[in-house]
Amino acid sequence: MSAAIGNEAGNGMESNWVKARSSIVWIAAVCIAFGAVWWIERESGRELIARQATAPRPAAARQALPASPDLPGAPTPRPLTAQEQQWARLAWTYFERNTDPGTGLVAAVEGLPSASLWDTASFLLALLAARDLELVDGRSFDARLAAALASLGRMPLYDGALPNKSYDVHSLAMTDDRRRPDGAGTGWSAIDVARLLVPLNVIAWRHPQHTAAARRVIARWNLARLAREGQLQRLQAGEGGPPQPVQEGRLGYEQYAARALALAALDVDVAADPLAHLKLVDIEGVGVPVDAREPERDGVQNPVVSEPWILDGLEFGWSRHGRELGWRVYRAQEERFRRTGVKTAVTEDHVDQAPYFVYNSIYSGGRRWEAVSGKGEVLPQLRTLSTKAAFGWYALLRTPYATQLVAAVAPLNDPARGWYAGAYEAGGQPNRSVNANTNAVVLESLAYIARGPVLQFR
Repeated sequence: MSAAIGNEAGNGMESNWVKARSSIVWIAAVCIAFGAVWWIERESGRELIARQATAPRPAAARQALPASPDLPGAPTPRPLTAQEQQWARLAWTYFERNTDPGTGLVAAVEGLPSASLWDTASFLLALLAARDLELVDGRSFDARLAAALASLGRMPLYDGALPNKSYDVHSLAMTDDRRRPDGAGTGWSAIDVARLLVPLNVIAWRHPQHTAAARRVIARWNLARLAREGQLQRLQAGEGGPPQPVQEGRLGYEQYAARALALAALDVDVAADPLAHLKLVDIEGVGVPVDAREPERDGVQNPVVSEPWILDGLEFGWSRHGRELGWRVYRAQEERFRRTGVKTAVTEDHVDQAPYFVYNSIYSGGRRWEAVSGKGEVLPQLRTLSTKAAFGWYALLRTPYATQLVAAVAPLNDPARGWYAGAYEAGGQPNRSVNANTNAVVLESLAYIARGPVLQFR
């Protein structure tokens, strides 16, 4: 009986211990689960916050894009007039004067030693246009292109992965934002690399004698690092800290770059969607496409300029949305002229005084018709009529106003050096910056008149 009582007591104690142990395990599991949630939120919170700023809006919240009733179709290619041929020869003068004989590369601005990847793409597109317009013969074209591709194939890469933002065109050394040699580099731009892919694709398809060299250039690059979750990614070297990957691009530039990166099979579907962050702002009675990610909230400038829409049309040929959005950007400029009498063709441009590069914008951070620096500083004295914007709209649209624009900028050149960037609205004095981008877009525009978009796979 005593043994039975002892066994019963022992069994009771064991049963209580099992119950207690089960409770302890359940409490521990709950604590671990809450701990895991806290850890995940702590580790991913910053990333989630950052993504909220650039995530596309739900379809129900997107801005509708009604079709403009006066939207023109694509013009038919035609031979250049004698005047247009002269304009093209003048633009090619810049590249003849500013090509480094050792590397075959071209400086971004006359008299300066460096060029960004964007500038280098402009040079290659100018060379392709010059060949199409018979400004250079086959032998000269092949020699120039072979030298440039060889240099691109041996440039040091940032982090061993992708081209640095800019290089010295004489030594091929990486340079910093002030054009000084920088052995470490400053990071890369997905938009600039994407622009360089445009001429490299043209070369590979249309000039088979250079296909292998173009492929060798691209084969060195880790292109997968340019995109994440459908968006463009740049790598920005921090001050005193490690480089940080950040989302890159705003409306216009983002879609232009995405079209090029899609050719490399990258997932850039979010960046490619022009409706993801679109809002239409009434400017001069036109619903102008503006990026809804405003700088006061997201910390990135959102200037509306002509250039990305012009390049998209000249190089790829406009998509349905691209044509509509580009037309709206153009029409606001035409309507400003009708209201004020001031010839208006605005875009990003080099200028011949500090800060030496500005965004002449239709809209930027809530302001209209302002010239702003890359940091958003308003510089009204630097508002200009842009030579390259005038030529771009002239080539793509052939409207009476676009013809007036080209006539207005036609005197803005030095026959021995090339085209000036434009003229200042205040006083009408020339903006005497002579640079690769202005002269390249003039050549691209005139070549478009003669043969249509450059990126044609045929």
